[in-house]
Amino acid sequence: MQTKVKSDAEAGVAESGMVIERRFTSMGEEVFDAFKWMEMDVEIRNPDGSMADTIEGVKLPEGFAGVPGKVCAQKYLRKAGVPKYLRKVPEEGVPVWLQRSEPDTEKLQTLKAEERYGGEKDGRALFHRLAGCWTFWGWKHGYFESEADAKIYYEEMVYLIASQRSAPNSPQWFNTGLHWAYGIDGPAQGHSFINPKTGELEYSTNAYEHPQPHACFIQSVSDSLVGGTDSIMGLWNREALLFKYGSGTGSNFSNIRGNGEPLSGGGTSSGLLSFLKIGDRAAGAIKSGGTTRRAAKMVCLDLSHPDIEEFIDWKASEEEKVSALVMGSNILQKNANKIMSAIWEFGDDEGRFDQRTNLRLRRAMVGAIRDCVPQPHIQRILDLAQQGWKEVDFEIFDSDWQGEGYLTVSGQNSNNSVRVPNEFMEAVESGGKWGLHWRTEIEKAAAEVREPEHCKTLDARELWDKIAYTAWACADPGVQFDTTINEWHTCPKSGRINGSNPCSEYMFLDDTACNLASLNLLKYYDTETGVFDVEDFRHSVRLWTTTLEISVTMAQFPSEEIARKSYEYRTLGLGYANVGSLLTHMGIPYDDERGYAICAALTSIMSGEAYKTSAEMASILGPFSDYERNAEDMLRVMRNHRRAAYDAEEEYEGLTVLPVGINAKKCPKNLLEAAREVWDSAIRDGETHGFRNAQTTVIAPTGTIGLVMDCATTGVEPQFSLVQYKTLAGGGSLRIVNKGVPAALKRLGYSQNECDAIENYIIGTGQLPMGRLMEVGLPMEVLSRIEGKLNDVFDLRSAFSPMMLGEDVCLELGISWVNSTEAVGSPPDGIEINTFNPFFDTLNFLGLSAREIDEINDIVFGYGTIEGAPGLKEEHLAVFDCATPCGKYGKRSIDWQAHVKMMAAAQPFISGAISKTINMPNNSTIEDVREAYNLSHTLMIKASAIYRDSSKLSQPLMNQLVDMSELEEEPEEETIREKMIEETVKVLPVPEAAAQPVAESFVDFIATRRQLPDKKRATSLKASIGNHSVRVITGEYEDGKLGEIILVTSKEGAAWRAMLNQFAIAVSIGLQYGVPLEAFVKVFTFQKFEPSGQVVGGSGRVKMASSLVDWIFRELAIEYAGRDDLAHVAAEDFDQFSISKPEITDLGVMRTEGEKREVQMTLDAAVAPIQERDAEARARQSAREMGFTGDVCDDCGSSQMVRNGTCLKCNSCGSTTGCS
Repeated sequence: MQTKVKSDAEAGVAESGMVIERRFTSMGEEVFDAFKWMEMDVEIRNPDGSMADTIEGVKLPEGFAGVPGKVCAQKYLRKAGVPKYLRKVPEEGVPVWLQRSEPDTEKLQTLKAEERYGGEKDGRALFHRLAGCWTFWGWKHGYFESEADAKIYYEEMVYLIASQRSAPNSPQWFNTGLHWAYGIDGPAQGHSFINPKTGELEYSTNAYEHPQPHACFIQSVSDSLVGGTDSIMGLWNREALLFKYGSGTGSNFSNIRGNGEPLSGGGTSSGLLSFLKIGDRAAGAIKSGGTTRRAAKMVCLDLSHPDIEEFIDWKASEEEKVSALVMGSNILQKNANKIMSAIWEFGDDEGRFDQRTNLRLRRAMVGAIRDCVPQPHIQRILDLAQQGWKEVDFEIFDSDWQGEGYLTVSGQNSNNSVRVPNEFMEAVESGGKWGLHWRTEIEKAAAEVREPEHCKTLDARELWDKIAYTAWACADPGVQFDTTINEWHTCPKSGRINGSNPCSEYMFLDDTACNLASLNLLKYYDTETGVFDVEDFRHSVRLWTTTLEISVTMAQFPSEEIARKSYEYRTLGLGYANVGSLLTHMGIPYDDERGYAICAALTSIMSGEAYKTSAEMASILGPFSDYERNAEDMLRVMRNHRRAAYDAEEEYEGLTVLPVGINAKKCPKNLLEAAREVWDSAIRDGETHGFRNAQTTVIAPTGTIGLVMDCATTGVEPQFSLVQYKTLAGGGSLRIVNKGVPAALKRLGYSQNECDAIENYIIGTGQLPMGRLMEVGLPMEVLSRIEGKLNDVFDLRSAFSPMMLGEDVCLELGISWVNSTEAVGSPPDGIEINTFNPFFDTLNFLGLSAREIDEINDIVFGYGTIEGAPGLKEEHLAVFDCATPCGKYGKRSIDWQAHVKMMAAAQPFISGAISKTINMPNNSTIEDVREAYNLSHTLMIKASAIYRDSSKLSQPLMNQLVDMSELEEEPEEETIREKMIEETVKVLPVPEAAAQPVAESFVDFIATRRQLPDKKRATSLKASIGNHSVRVITGEYEDGKLGEIILVTSKEGAAWRAMLNQFAIAVSIGLQYGVPLEAFVKVFTFQKFEPSGQVVGGSGRVKMASSLVDWIFRELAIEYAGRDDLAHVAAEDFDQFSISKPEITDLGVMRTEGEKREVQMTLDAAVAPIQERDAEARARQSAREMGFTGDVCDDCGSSQMVRNGTCLKCNSCGSTTGCS
């Protein structure tokens, strides 16, 4: 792809520009030769698991092996339109190597039509089109001192991307260089741009000559329904343009009149929410970037808006609607089934529709009415039945956020935030009132130079509580602290900052845009020396600041206003990723003052160097156009950044809430010195030349690009799990311990053997217990094959799913279509593997108990947590703490306060804000949420979003509230009574109408006491339990049933003996009133308290007891209820002539003697059916235990979804719900 050029020394010279230093590349050496390259095949799958496409022969540097390469190939390699043959397009003043290319039509004519165009398959082509396009635009518009500098810039940028040290935001990968490298164009989409030569606005003539590289937009909206691009309907059109090209947008809707506000033409406004619902539906219909990812959108609203209460409640109330849909659809179906069953199971054809004769129908209808099924709907079911319908199927909604339930309601396609000024926080603190204003009143008051009158007054604390509650309930709204944001505004003379992009990191004037890039901090840290390379880092910041600035010059925009303002203010969004992983590699806890200091210093270096570079470019190209008007304010903000670097005690300028400075005592010396020096230089150069850019830095969520850079953590987030899943280039995947764990253990002084033992504890041995699994019928060849695929699955059950075993093996094991699915009806002709239930529990079917499966799983797949690992010191646990508890057994997680403090460490040095959620466990309270927002304000954080684990209705709980089997095992009391009445009616020899009251009397009969005979048979058992003697004396009825127990114990103490005596009396009375012995056995066996232990004496069949009552009711159950399963010794074992041999079977312990066969139910065999849980829910829970959210990716169908700033990202395919 690259043409040979002159050496650095021979290259020509431009008029003026930047001098670029070489640090990563060497003169005369091909930059691509610095990497080892690999070839891989990439599968692209649909959400249902079916194959959508395969990209064969993808070539990338070896560092992209696994997920980075898969994501890069799936998301960023151009799939079509790339010509097989290219030719250069000569352009005056542009070196040959830098000239753009176009299809060589003559050569293409020699190929078959279907062979002329294809897609990118080589990373060299991808990196070349990005770096080449930036260099081309930079050269044409005077950014480089000479051609040699342009060449160095090109090679250094290629290296930065190919080495995974950095990456631009997704729209750059999607759009940049397609026209320059391949001559790809397309019909114009209504975009506009500013001609850098003339400074005039022009309209794009094709889709890609001026690419759309910006990820983040803030757009204004006026209080006008139609009539212009700034109208409400005009906004939906502009949003569509952005979503289509993979960008995200945010708007403050506070200009729109509230519900009931008077209109100029008469009548009243329908309110803000009515319009927001339209925009929400429009956003939900547009797939971002042309993929299956949903659009990324932010909705902001001032706290003084008349509809603020409805806005705050919006998402929570919509989620409650989803819950109502889920409940209602299931209730409707259940009652419809009951009504239909009552009709068609009635014996008399003529009377089945008559409530007077069909009493079961009457009860079903009454039950439906009690369940709040509308009576017209009940009538509809009856009408359909009279027309011959045997069943009615309604749509059953679920809580999946991609399902119809969520699609039916509004408010699910945006992040919502409220703008909170300091005046409101003061009212909260003082217990004061907060006024809401009509929008028209604000305009009148401004024109009359007075304060606006309130249309409504609220209690400030109650409104703050409402915000806290809804954030606790559904993770929205977030808060944006309006006063803090505008006090750090570099251009206040140009207008206020009213809103943000979807992820809240970009905050600037309305109708502006920001393009993002992020640096991988871990790539600058030497794990051997433990030193962070500050100079390499600063060099990378300088290059990327230049790149993002060039991107402004080349970009097109969706509206004229955005084109003008973005060109005039030239805001940039450079950030970083992997802070959490860096700290782990250093052996420093996330929640530690050293960690906060390091984060602050690195942020200070990045932002200071970016502004220093901006000042350098201003010396060459001039400052941004509105700099002079805002120079005093911008330099004030720069000085405040510098004061935070020095943690200065002097007064900050113009700040109400003060920032948190760098803690010099906790910060490494080299980082601290660089963090201070860079601001000295930036301010000095800025005072001389001004700044080329109004903003330079943000902390973005780095979702997809974080995966491409092979980052373990995003932005300033901590680790989310100690276990990672790495996809291999040749297929399959590797389940490995988080890379930071071994580095941290080594840093903390553990030996290699100790490290290996700890790693095995976390991720398991990966070796199956062949002997035990062969005992249950699994052949060795199958086990060997499964063992080789253990890295592809989450747990043991998944490893032995029908999909993993294969159809032939399933059928050999007796797993058929019938018993492996819950489908109704006959199996299809020719059973295929895809007809099997993928969640079928094969191991349980073969006889392994749930406990045994879990024990094997822990050994093979590990515990997923480092807690309890052999040899790990207690004081080192904090180093490995993650955002949420790790695995099924993990208890520890990072306190929510640490998330706030880490944001507070970085915020004083960021131009914009930080996209990050404050992670909270699901047991956090509303008070915790309120305090998190309060702390965020106190520590001068600009924006704060809360995510309480499991707060979304669509997210599964880590632990089930109720064992799902108990819902089947224990039907409702009313259902039991009705069933008993129904069965009684059937056996009574009278008509049903006459039998009904008689049956009800039978069922509702209250038992009377059955007296024991004066002379009765009695038995006596004496035993010693834990060195305490106890005797049980029983009294029986004539038919041999138990009717009385007497307890005598050797344990001293009148109170103890009296209590035991009263207990025996209570049990005896219960037995005489008809309470089944089984009821007592179920309650009192397995109770644990002293005395307990070995049993000496008694019947000889119980050898151990967990308590006195455990032994008593085991003996009674064995003697009177035939419960041999509670015995430790079988009755046959007392027969010295018995030849029966115990054998383990699926049903329990089986003994045979001749033709005689007896089965003793074991605990596992008895409880196995009731331990079965919904298989799909168990799979989702398994994902949660591995550190994922439990959500399913709507792109690839994987359950490897993790929190990513305020959004979600898929660790399998890289899709995000955000805009990065």
